[in-house]
Amino acid sequence: MNRIIRDNILLFIVLMLSFEALAQSKSDTIVSLEEVVVEANSRQKMLMKAPQSMVSVGQSFLKQNFAGSLMQSLDKIPGVQAMSIGSGLSKPAIRGLGFNRMLVAENGIKHEGQQWGDDHGLEIDQFALDNVEIVKGAGALHYGSDAIAGVLNLKSSYIPSSGVEGEINLLGRTNNESAGLSARVGGRRNALWYRANLTLIDYADYKVPADSIQYHSYYIKLKDRRLRNTAGKERNGGLHLGYLSGRFLTTFYLSDVYAKSGFFADAHGLEVRLSEIDYDRSRRDIDLPYHAVNHFKAMNHTSYHIGNEAFPIAIEGDFAFQNNFRQEFAEPISHGYMPIPPNSLERQYDKNTFTANLCAKFSLARNHNIHAGFNSEHQHNQRSGWGFIIPDFRTTAWGTFVFDKWKIYDNLIVSGGVRIDYIHTEIDEYRDWYRTPAENGDEEYKIRSEKTERNFNSLTWSLGVNYDLNQWIFKANIGKSFRAPIPKELGSDGVNYHIFRYEKGNTNLQPEESYQLDAGANWHNEKLDIQVEPFVNFFPNYIYLNPASDYYEGLQMYYYTQTRVFRWGFEFNAIYKVISKLELNMSGDYLYSRQLSGDKRGYTLPFSPPASVALGAKYLPQTKWSGRDGYISVDLRAVALQNEIVPPENATAGYVLLNAAAGRAFALGAGGHTPLLKISLQANNLLNRRYYDHTSFYRLIDVPEAGRNFSIMLGFNF
Repeated sequence: MNRIIRDNILLFIVLMLSFEALAQSKSDTIVSLEEVVVEANSRQKMLMKAPQSMVSVGQSFLKQNFAGSLMQSLDKIPGVQAMSIGSGLSKPAIRGLGFNRMLVAENGIKHEGQQWGDDHGLEIDQFALDNVEIVKGAGALHYGSDAIAGVLNLKSSYIPSSGVEGEINLLGRTNNESAGLSARVGGRRNALWYRANLTLIDYADYKVPADSIQYHSYYIKLKDRRLRNTAGKERNGGLHLGYLSGRFLTTFYLSDVYAKSGFFADAHGLEVRLSEIDYDRSRRDIDLPYHAVNHFKAMNHTSYHIGNEAFPIAIEGDFAFQNNFRQEFAEPISHGYMPIPPNSLERQYDKNTFTANLCAKFSLARNHNIHAGFNSEHQHNQRSGWGFIIPDFRTTAWGTFVFDKWKIYDNLIVSGGVRIDYIHTEIDEYRDWYRTPAENGDEEYKIRSEKTERNFNSLTWSLGVNYDLNQWIFKANIGKSFRAPIPKELGSDGVNYHIFRYEKGNTNLQPEESYQLDAGANWHNEKLDIQVEPFVNFFPNYIYLNPASDYYEGLQMYYYTQTRVFRWGFEFNAIYKVISKLELNMSGDYLYSRQLSGDKRGYTLPFSPPASVALGAKYLPQTKWSGRDGYISVDLRAVALQNEIVPPENATAGYVLLNAAAGRAFALGAGGHTPLLKISLQANNLLNRRYYDHTSFYRLIDVPEAGRNFSIMLGFNF
């Protein structure tokens, strides 16, 4: 189907079903950052759910902490980082590991975009989500490859309970003059139900607390302290159709996420010095260079419960098709031996992914909960454009697993499982479209990628224990996980203009393996709640991009290689209830990593996040002024100096940020299902500090993080 026709049809359906938007006021439970309580589960039950560290937050947390992108909204959770790549984009990372080392799943389906890219954000509409579950630590047992650091599990599984219910949100941010609308509507009639959502956001160039930056010894002045050409827009829509009757449930889900945004012009090499584009004529236009991405999903989840109370069995299936279509445009300028390109399409990627997951959940002898399943996935990615960085490829993967949670006593649970995976990767040959001088004096169409076929397989396992001892809860999990080398690591051979370097793949890379021990201890009473989560991690063959002393076409060479790596760290949370309406909290994280072999032996890993600690206070007035669900909060976040670096990285100074938030809800009537008017206010970087996030992509070109930013969200639930 033609892409434009398909997108317009989906948008028409969404508009017809929802000029307004789906809300679930009944499930919009405020979840404290430090808590891992979801819905009606008790704290002990949730903490005993898994031997790994798990945090779950709902819609209220996402709205109260809205910061432009999903990962920036989750950045306050200890151990979770947002690798910033502009005003509206960020990449997820858990305990300093991102890209293909952490897995993002939406409604049980692994999200597949171009996640290998430094400047590729998540194609997810955060306003369509009901709940976000973060598993810190190896999650490969249930998902397979890419879940070494953990899993970001995104859920939108709420089923409407009334004829029509919905929500409209209007939002705005001052720093980049963002304006947006989020609308959701849904309803249920007998066994049939539907939900639809629509999100529209438009934003201008964002501001930083700096008048100029320096990049490769070039002085770059900023007009009005704005990063020119960082404006963008989002157009997202989704539709759920479901049937629920007795033991049978099936849900069909269509979503289309579109985003277009500019690259900071001076970050795309240094061509802007030669450009005739007036980047300062408007703060809302999107000039070259820019990118546009469209992610389409069609998914089905079906479950059927059989058996009886003595031997219950649940059969579940998840099936999906995803198309990720990404284009990057830049001014056609010659580089090295490459002549002036014929057009502005630098890169294009068209990736189709087919996924099928089948599993069974059942109980044995009332104290063994068995989860067994099979996963399969096929990807086909085709490239185009005059710029080359990764070749065309096809990947087919399958895996099977079994997991047992053995309840020995009510307060003692032992769990363990094993998984087998197989991955087949085919990489196509690619030759330059222009001639390059050869060693014999002739000119040739240089081969950038050779035709390659690789097979990878792995056996992974995990073993964990949970122990509830009155006020104490202990947990530990030890396991092995793995990650197959991705086509970029195997077959890249070209210039990455966004980082101004030459990247070279290695077809001989072996699967990356990780051995990890996660632990946790929680102590709580009516006043105080303290949780500490240490971890130890060892990679016998970590894959990374190693900077070398060689240069090609004037650019520094980076080679993919493997090394032994040791990591350890911890996260902690503490909440103290001063009175019923006032609570104080403290949280933080620390990470240590060291390369044990290779050229960079003795160094840490690139983009390793520094230690941080946050102090906060939250007041819940619950008075006539506050209305319903009122809150006022303030937090102070201190981030340490990061001088543990890998050359040619530079050290990053420490900083302190002050943030504040407030909100309230008004009931517009009486009764159980009462319309609500909600107001949320947020202020980030109140002191307008100039600072650099060590995990940020733009740090490499001397661009500080965004300055002072005020946000407002007005919501109407009905």
